[in-house]
Amino acid sequence: MLLKTIARSIPLSVMMTLLELTNVGSFAPVSRSVRASSVSTSPFSTSSVSTSSFSTSSFSTPQFVASSAPALAAQKTPTLDPEVLVKLLDQGSLRSAIRLVERGWKRQYEDYAQRPLPSRFLEARGISRALRRLQRKTGKKTALIYAIPTPKHLELLLLTPDGTLIHRRTLVPRTQLLQTARGFRSAIADDSTLPSQYIPRGQTLHQWMIVPLEAVLKAQKIDTLIFCLGGGLRSLPLAALHDGEQFLVERYSLAIIPAFNLLDRRPARLQNARILAMGASEFKEQEPLPAVPLELTRVVDRPQRGETWLNQDFTIAQLKSRRKVYPFSIIHLATHAKFLPGKLQQSYIQFWDNSLRLNQIQDLELRSPTVSLLVLSACQTALGDLQAELGFAGLAIQSGSQAALASLWSVSDAGTLSLMESFYRQLQTAPTKAEALRQTQMAMLKASVKPPSALPLNPSAPPMNFSHPYYWSAFTVIGNPW
Repeated sequence: MLLKTIARSIPLSVMMTLLELTNVGSFAPVSRSVRASSVSTSPFSTSSVSTSSFSTSSFSTPQFVASSAPALAAQKTPTLDPEVLVKLLDQGSLRSAIRLVERGWKRQYEDYAQRPLPSRFLEARGISRALRRLQRKTGKKTALIYAIPTPKHLELLLLTPDGTLIHRRTLVPRTQLLQTARGFRSAIADDSTLPSQYIPRGQTLHQWMIVPLEAVLKAQKIDTLIFCLGGGLRSLPLAALHDGEQFLVERYSLAIIPAFNLLDRRPARLQNARILAMGASEFKEQEPLPAVPLELTRVVDRPQRGETWLNQDFTIAQLKSRRKVYPFSIIHLATHAKFLPGKLQQSYIQFWDNSLRLNQIQDLELRSPTVSLLVLSACQTALGDLQAELGFAGLAIQSGSQAALASLWSVSDAGTLSLMESFYRQLQTAPTKAEALRQTQMAMLKASVKPPSALPLNPSAPPMNFSHPYYWSAFTVIGNPW
């Protein structure tokens, strides 16, 4: 309440000083000059923001200081106050707004994880420079999109490698936005739905989230989008957003990130990476996954590609033991994993002998040596739950891997097997992890991927239509897409 009262009544510079006295953190004064271009309106009413060159006055912004887990647990300070954000955006202080979002969401993920998370802080200009370096190394031109629901608006910030930074405001209340997102995901996650049942919602979300930025994306020939999303949007199947003619994945490689400053941004060379593939086909208290043995052998299709371990050999001890013998760059886990409402320890990855709770995921020791990609092929994320979303969107940073590939809902055995087999084949030639997934999703969408003949299928079941987004849009690159 203190933060909101101050925000309404006094200048932002004074407010930031008072925030220091409430123990939000330490502060560093900055002064920034920002230029943004005007907004075109749409049928879904993005706001028209008057733009010109703004010179912001000097003011202070929160600087998070890493603290112990108990201290993090005790803090009740809001991680991102929407009123402060809106004030900064209305002033044209876009760089300061990005700083506020990055620090606020870093703290949000740290509060959820109950521990400090490693990061190296970059301002907006530093982020643009990092994107330029990654473009030179990978040949892919990446833009960063922040999508932040506030009570009355969806705030969009776009940052590109050449330093372009723009703000767009879509006039859609948070309740309407999140209701549409939930309805869209529910329709997509059912393979029996017709296009008429999911495409209109996908078009609406595309109009709200992408169209306001589209002119810049096209003009700069952006081919990769990384989304830093606010609560309620982190479990959105972005690949299936639709412009009336195409799905979003048909135009861009995609990834979601918790915050840019939480990324391990080093590009990975995975063309000849060795894979440690592990999983279980049967469980004591959960549904069997009969396609897992075949999935593991298709992922590691020859001895030079890695190792496979099934059922009784699928243990945490075995994973750590094999990693000591060889530093596998890719860890593939074909098993149940659930991101559930509540605290971090409610969510888990199922091994043969026990459930690894998400607050124990550091025990896998994936940070040393660094795992470039953690793959979870049978995930489920609770629909519309903010805590479950934090678990999903923060999977890579929590585990210590550079990136994760995981599903928002459990896809059929045949669909998962087909997608994974295609993904690892694409990974041999694609310049980035996100592009390998895009090529795989495109192949399924275009019906170039067929159900595996080696997998027994129910003859009475209806034929599988891999072009339906149920089969391909659940799979998401989380973290470093390069």
